[in-house]
Amino acid sequence: MVNVNVINGKLSQKEINAYIRHGIEQYPNKCIESMDIKLDGEYVDVEYHFSDVPFQRIRRITGYLVGTLDRFNNAKRSEVEDRVKHNLS
Repeated sequence: MVNVNVINGKLSQKEINAYIRHGIEQYPNKCIESMDIKLDGEYVDVEYHFSDVPFQRIRRITGYLVGTLDRFNNAKRSEVEDRVKHNLS
């Protein structure tokens, strides 16, 4: 469900649905949370607002790219515990 805010006028539901479809086609990898449609005579300005994308931290640990250590065996976990961490200061 997309929350639509029409500013300076009115649009039919058919027109609103067309702008929603356009946004979905224009940004296929994003989830549209809401949109502002600003009317100025014959001109229309559409501003899309997207949902936050879940972000997973990926690190390079002991030669492997990992998000979490839960899939490491005991030897790799020990390697992680024994490694020397360097400071930038």
